[in-house]
Amino acid sequence: MPEESVQHINFEDLDQKALSRPLIEHIYTADPSAHVFNGKIYIYPSHDIDAGDAFDDLGSHFAMEDYHVIAMDSPSGTATDCGMALHVNEVPWAEKQLWAPDANEKDGRYYLFFPAKDYEGIFRIGVAVGNAPEGPFVPRPEAIRNSFSIDPAVFKDDDGSCYMYFGGIWGGQLQRWRTGVFEGSEPESPFAHLPKEDEPALCPKVALLTADWLEFAEAPKDVVITDKKGAPLLQGDGNRRFFEASWMHKYNGKYYFSYSTGDTHFICYAIGEHPCGPFTYAGTILNPVAGWTTHHSIVECNGEWYLFYHDSSLSKGVTHLRSIKVTRLQYDENGFIKTIDPYGDLKVIER
Repeated sequence: MPEESVQHINFEDLDQKALSRPLIEHIYTADPSAHVFNGKIYIYPSHDIDAGDAFDDLGSHFAMEDYHVIAMDSPSGTATDCGMALHVNEVPWAEKQLWAPDANEKDGRYYLFFPAKDYEGIFRIGVAVGNAPEGPFVPRPEAIRNSFSIDPAVFKDDDGSCYMYFGGIWGGQLQRWRTGVFEGSEPESPFAHLPKEDEPALCPKVALLTADWLEFAEAPKDVVITDKKGAPLLQGDGNRRFFEASWMHKYNGKYYFSYSTGDTHFICYAIGEHPCGPFTYAGTILNPVAGWTTHHSIVECNGEWYLFYHDSSLSKGVTHLRSIKVTRLQYDENGFIKTIDPYGDLKVIER
């Protein structure tokens, strides 16, 4: 939502009606990627700071510099900040903006996947490796070859194969890669190179990772999201089409691809039979939260499912100072996810 649109919110009412409280309050965190390792929940968020950068549609004010890993014994337990796991100054190829990361485990080692802008101002995706879920993580000297854009989410399937989903438009630059090479413009505009509203929407990307998880095993391809008739969602379908924040989980043998609609502020999902899709749009998971962005993860813990997300309630609506939260996620008898209202009947934007 635009920055001014949160000003009417009574944050005292919002706090009273909110489904959950921020998991930690001593720092600002966002974009929570949650996983269960060794019976414990580990959350890999971005770390929001107020760096004084101007607000713009490229996300320049999201000037994050490092990552902290958050640990919990259970979704209802106390969240512990395990400390800094990686700083941008430790990444040889990266200049700035450590945006939303993800992590996963292979053969007792832990792999942190993260986007950052290189010294040419182009978002790439890197890998850092550690011996413990909380890090520290040692970054590879170069970004993943042929990587681009933001929001990596890494899904390990039952057969051990591992896929990375990624992409985000506007400041995430996905729209600049439509021809296969980066297209810049002066002055830079997040709206350059976007499809027309009656054209198919930009798709997130997916690539199988190599056996060592350090590179793409194939060229990234589109994650196609369709309506029930099999037609790709259109760019003008703002309440359903992809914007950023990919996530994948598996439930009852089906693949659930979820994502943010960005400027319309929904977390939506689509269901498919294969990790690469295509996926049929299935509904809304989370209605809009306070603050412009919305970003999530979904994880099973002790037989129950949980949605990790963020909002800007702790900072009273400051867009780039967000806080991670968690709430229960439920399916109906047909496998569809029940829509969550983060503040009950209190709405944060008018439609």
